[in-house]
Amino acid sequence: MTTPVFCGIDFGTSNSSLAVANQNNVYLIPVEDANTTIPSAMFFARKDNQAFFGRDAMERFLSRQPGRLMRSLKRVLGSTAMRQGTMVNGELMKFDQIIAAFLEKMKLKAEAECGSELSHVVMGRPVHFVDNDAAADQRAESELKAIAAKLGFEHIGFQFEPIAAAFAHEARVVGEKLAMVVDLGGGTSDFTVIRLSKENAKKHDRTSDILANTGVRLGGNDFDKDLSLAEMMPELGFRTRYGAKNLEVPSYHYFDLSEWSKVNFLYTNRIVFQAKQLLRETHEPAKYGRLINVLEQETGHAVLAETEKMKIGLAGNERYEASLNFIGEDLRIDVDREDFNNAIISKTERILEAAKECLVAAGISAEDISLVIMTGGSTEIPLIQEQFRSLFPKADWSEENKLSSVGLGLAYDARNRFS
Repeated sequence: MTTPVFCGIDFGTSNSSLAVANQNNVYLIPVEDANTTIPSAMFFARKDNQAFFGRDAMERFLSRQPGRLMRSLKRVLGSTAMRQGTMVNGELMKFDQIIAAFLEKMKLKAEAECGSELSHVVMGRPVHFVDNDAAADQRAESELKAIAAKLGFEHIGFQFEPIAAAFAHEARVVGEKLAMVVDLGGGTSDFTVIRLSKENAKKHDRTSDILANTGVRLGGNDFDKDLSLAEMMPELGFRTRYGAKNLEVPSYHYFDLSEWSKVNFLYTNRIVFQAKQLLRETHEPAKYGRLINVLEQETGHAVLAETEKMKIGLAGNERYEASLNFIGEDLRIDVDREDFNNAIISKTERILEAAKECLVAAGISAEDISLVIMTGGSTEIPLIQEQFRSLFPKADWSEENKLSSVGLGLAYDARNRFS
C-alpha cells in the first residue's frame, strides 16, 4: 500500500501557499514558477473568460489587458455574495467555482511536483472568518470544505492559522517555550498562546498545549483601505463639495474603491451615470473628474495596487511617491511614514487589543511570554513592530518564512493528524 502524502493549504486573502509532508520531510511546493507563494488573484480575459492566476493575473491586469481582476476572494466566504455570484465579462460565475479553480491550480501543481495524488489536507482558517456572527463563520468553513471535497480531497481538516504557524516554528524551539503567535494576514489578524517544544510536537492531540485563541477581521487590506482614503481618494474628489448647499460628495464609491473585494462592483453604467450627473455641480470638477475616469476605465484595482506599493514602500522608507499617471499625466502623491501611521493607527490599536485579549483568555501576562512568532506580511509594518515589541520587551522573536509558515505548519498538522 502506498504511503499517502499529506498536504496543508494556506488559502490567504492576499497570498496563498501549499506544503506537503511525507514520513521524512515537510516542504513547500513552488506553486507559481519557482515561487512558494502565489498572490490570491485571478484575471479573466474579456475575450473568452480564460482564467490566469497569481502574478500572471496581476501583470495582465496592470498592463491594461481587457478583462476582470479578482482579489480578496477569501473575504467572500460566509457572505451573501458567496451564494449570489458575480458577473465576469458578461457571464454569471459563482464564487465557489472561482475559488475552486484557484485552489485546483495549486493542487495540480503540487501533485505534479511530488508525483502523488493528494487526498489528505488540512486547510488553514482564521480564528474568525466573520466577526460576531457564529453562523456565518461556520458557513464559511463549510463552504471551503465543500470546495476541497469537489477537488478530490477525501480527508479534510481545519486548523487555526496562528496555531499552524506555531507548528512550523516548533522544530527550532530549544526546551519549552510559552509562545504568542501574531499572524497578521491580508484579511484577518489572529493570535494564539501555545506551549511549544520538540516533545510536544510529537503529540497527536495538542489541545492541552493551546491556552487561548483570539482574532479580529482586520489585516493588510484594511491598511490599504485606510491609506487609500487618507492619501489617494482625496485626489479623486473624496470629501470635496458640491451644490449650492456646499454638501460633501457621496463617499460610498470611495470606500468601495479602497477595498479589493468591492472594486469590481463599481464598474456599472448606472454608477458611472450617477457620477457624471453630479460632476456638473462639484466645486472641484478636475478632482471629481478623475473618479469618473477610474470608473469608466475600470482602473480601481490599479489605484489599489499603487496604494499597496505605497504601504510596502513606507515599511522600509520614510517617504514614498506614488504615481497615478494612468489617471492623469504627472499625477503623483508624496506620502511620509507619519502620514501612513496616522492613517492606520486606529486599526493597529484594535489589533493590539485583540492580542491583549488573547493573553487575558490564557490567564497570563505579557511578561510570561518567552517567544513571539510573527507571521504574515503586515508584521513588516514599522508601527506594528513598535507596538508589539513594546508589549513583549523581554521575549525572543521568530520571524522566518513570514509568508509561508502557515502552509508549512498545516502540512505538519496533516501528517500528525492523518498518519
